[in-house]
Amino acid sequence: MDRNTRILATRLFLAGGVISLSAPAAADFIKDSKASLELRNFYFNRDYRQANAAQSKQEEWAQGFLLRYESGFTEGLIGFGFDTIGLLGVKLDSSPDRAGSGLLQRHRDTRKGAQDEYGELGLTAKVRASKSTLKLGTLLPKLPTVLANDSRLLPQTFKGGQLTSLEIEGLSVDAGRLTQVNQRDSSDYEDMGITRTGAKGITSRHPDSDSFDFASLNYKWTGNLATGYSYGHLDNFYSQHLVNLTYVLPVTTGQSLKTDLRFARSTDDGGSNVDNNAIGAMFTYSLGGHALGLGYQGMSGDTGYAYVNGTDAFLVNFVQIGDFASKDEKSWQARYDYNFAAIGVPGLTFMTRYITGDNIDLGGNRPQGKEWERDTDIGYVVQSGPLKNVGVKWRNATVRSTNFGSDLDENRLIVSYTLPIW
Repeated sequence: MDRNTRILATRLFLAGGVISLSAPAAADFIKDSKASLELRNFYFNRDYRQANAAQSKQEEWAQGFLLRYESGFTEGLIGFGFDTIGLLGVKLDSSPDRAGSGLLQRHRDTRKGAQDEYGELGLTAKVRASKSTLKLGTLLPKLPTVLANDSRLLPQTFKGGQLTSLEIEGLSVDAGRLTQVNQRDSSDYEDMGITRTGAKGITSRHPDSDSFDFASLNYKWTGNLATGYSYGHLDNFYSQHLVNLTYVLPVTTGQSLKTDLRFARSTDDGGSNVDNNAIGAMFTYSLGGHALGLGYQGMSGDTGYAYVNGTDAFLVNFVQIGDFASKDEKSWQARYDYNFAAIGVPGLTFMTRYITGDNIDLGGNRPQGKEWERDTDIGYVVQSGPLKNVGVKWRNATVRSTNFGSDLDENRLIVSYTLPIW
C-alpha cells in the first residue's frame, strides 16, 4: 500500500468518525453500518500430467485476511457513505518451482517464487438518492458481462464507477465503467486484457484497455421467472450483448424443474478479430435433497467466447478449471448435488459434475481438439458450538484434453470463517 493510499484511508476513517460523533442526522450512517473479518486458509495443489509440461506442479499454502466495512448513509434526500475492504495474503508454504497457483503474488523475477505477503486497501465512496446508489472507487462487480473472480485466497477487484437502480419494483438496473483491475494474486492495479485460455483464436492489435463499459437490466416477472439483458464493451477489443432467462417450475411438493437459458453475441471493436455466438442451456431437477442437472453449451463464429482476463465467464459450462468456450466448441454437462440437511445433517453438501467438449477448431490443418473435466466438491459448515460458521471445503478436479491444452489433477482445501465485528 503506497503512502498516498494510506493518507486517503486515514482521512476517510476520520471523516466517518466526525460524522458519527457530531451529526444526529447521521444516525443511519452508524446504525446501518456493518463490519466483518473473513479468515481464509487455502491449500492448492495442481499436478500437470503431460510429459512436456513446463512446470510439473503448482503447490502453495496461504492464509488470507479479508476485512470489510460498509457504512450506512447519512439522512436526507441524498445520503452519503463509504465502504472499505482490506485484503492481506500471507505465505505459509511455497517454492519457486511450485509457485503460480494464483494464491500468492510472485516476485517480478519469477525465479524467486512467491512473496511472503501482499495486500490491498480498497476505498469506495457511495451516494444514494431514492432507490438508486452510485459507487466510485474499488468495485467487485457481479454482472453477466463482468464477474469479479473470488476463487482463490483474495478476490479480484476493479477501479471504476457503478450505478445501481431499483426504482421500479422487480427491475434492477446497473451501469458504469471500469478503468483498471487488480488480479486475485496481485497488489497492483493495471489495465484490463482479454482471456486467451483454451483455443479461442482471438488476436488483437492492443495488449490491454483502460475502459470497460457495462449496462445490465434484470426483471423478475414472478417469484419463479426472471429475464435479463446485459451489455459489455472492452475498448479496443469487443462489444457483447447477452440475454438470459431463468424459470423454476414447481412440479409437486419438494420437487421442481429449473431452466437456465443464456445467449451472448460478441463482436470486435475494431482492434481485434472477436466474432462469437455462445448459447447455453441448463436444466436442473430437484427432489428433496437431490438435484440432477443436464447442460449444453455451443460456440460458433470466427473465435471463441470473449471476456475480461481473470474474471469468471457467464457460461453454463464455466467450471472449476475450464470454460469450454474455445472456437466452435460444443460441450455437455451432467451434474449431481446433494444437501445432507434432507437426512438431518445440515451444513453438509456434495456436488459432482462431468463436462465433455469436442469439435474445437485449432486452426490450419490440425485435427479437432477435445477435452473433458470432472469436478467434485464436499463442504461442511459447523452449525453450532464454539466453531459455529467455520466452513471446510475440499474441491477436486481432473482435466484431460486431446491435441491441445493441459492434462492435470487438482485439489483445493479451504477452511474459512467470517467473524461479524458489528
